[in-house]
Amino acid sequence: MAVDEQRIDEAVLALLWLTLHDERRAWKGFDWTVLRRLHAKGLIADPVGRAKSVVLTDEGLRQSEALFRTLFTRPD
Repeated sequence: MAVDEQRIDEAVLALLWLTLHDERRAWKGFDWTVLRRLHAKGLIADPVGRAKSVVLTDEGLRQSEALFRTLFTRPD
């Protein structure tokens, strides 16, 4: 089966918005490979460390909210 990593990354970024706290931190309970790709794209800070959450960059916050709205909200 061919996996579309871009769509996986978008879904995880959208779900990071769901767990957002302290303005730009989100729980990092997702696959490490995906988190590393999001870091490489400049959307989150380095996920390696003892903290249970990751910091979203300005662009990461913007894209995370937009993707959450696109993927997980119903049209009015």
